[in-house]
Amino acid sequence: MPSHPVLIQPSGLRFDADEDTPLLLAAQAGGIKLPSSCRNGTCRACMCLMLEGEIRYRIEWPGLSRDEKEEGWILPCVAHAVTALEIQSLQAAPLEPPAPAPERALTGARR
Repeated sequence: MPSHPVLIQPSGLRFDADEDTPLLLAAQAGGIKLPSSCRNGTCRACMCLMLEGEIRYRIEWPGLSRDEKEEGWILPCVAHAVTALEIQSLQAAPLEPPAPAPERALTGARR
């Protein structure tokens, strides 16, 4: 499956997205957190501006108006990269590493 580089502005964060993976999931796999909520194109929490490149949707009409689409707004939760992309997401950030599990005190023999 072809993979395409994605550059996020203004942070300069980068990840690769294959054509079968929505941008939101590809970003997470690349260690980047983008805002999200519903993950199905209706809540618009992930909405960001596409500065360069081409995407496609697998759903008929995601939660964007015609004007928003024409202005370059996309929904990364349901958008798939077709080419290299440059997007603008002011809330993009590196994912925090998971906190280590708390150590549990040993209590003796098992019964």
